[in-house]
Amino acid sequence: MSVSYKKLWKLLIDRDMKKKDLCDIAGISHASVAKLGKNENVTTDVLLKICSALHCDIGDIMEIVEDSYSDIDK
Repeated sequence: MSVSYKKLWKLLIDRDMKKKDLCDIAGISHASVAKLGKNENVTTDVLLKICSALHCDIGDIMEIVEDSYSDIDK
């Protein structure tokens, strides 16, 4: 299983915001946003800052997705 932040990027588009705007209002680094862009792990502190800044819930910015490995069940 892995994490996807597609919901975050859609939310930013819907609110006409850029990644730089997110950094500014949430008080997070550009490196953290770069990690989010690669669906890499970030601290829960970063996620909480984003949710607080965007006035949303954690499920509004991320989701857990199944890995598509065909050999998992074998």
